[in-house]
Amino acid sequence: LALSGVGVGHFAFDGFAPRKDGARRQWLESVRDSTRAVSFFESPHRLAATLSTAAEVCGADREAAVCRELTKTFEEVVRGPLGELATWAADGVRGEITVVISASSGPEARRPEELVGEVEEKVGEGVRLKDATREVSAVHGVSRRELYEAVLAAREG
Repeated sequence: LALSGVGVGHFAFDGFAPRKDGARRQWLESVRDSTRAVSFFESPHRLAATLSTAAEVCGADREAAVCRELTKTFEEVVRGPLGELATWAADGVRGEITVVISASSGPEARRPEELVGEVEEKVGEGVRLKDATREVSAVHGVSRRELYEAVLAAREG
């Protein structure tokens, strides 16, 4: 954490990132709005995919650091936005890897139209539309009525 150069304050260490893309995406979504920095290990073979997904989910401008071969002769720390780190890692990286992603500055305001999929996913799991809308609106701080109307509009068109 100290070598990362990322302002961490409070942080979480999550061991290894999930191997499978779906689980990794879901995990990164939990990291997206976290007010704690997150540190985790990653396999060099999966690093590029993880950073690419992190840039997509958390934002390409989110600050991070890739720390390689710590405490060894060829120690290297590469810092920058997730988007740039994903491009850097695309050529392949070797060694033991630790990644640090900076804390979020807080959840970004989301439009109700962006949350329709999340509501529909809950409905698909058997939750009533009214209840799913209430849950999602509470989590993201959007108007329940506007979200409900956005879901109905998406269903019509």
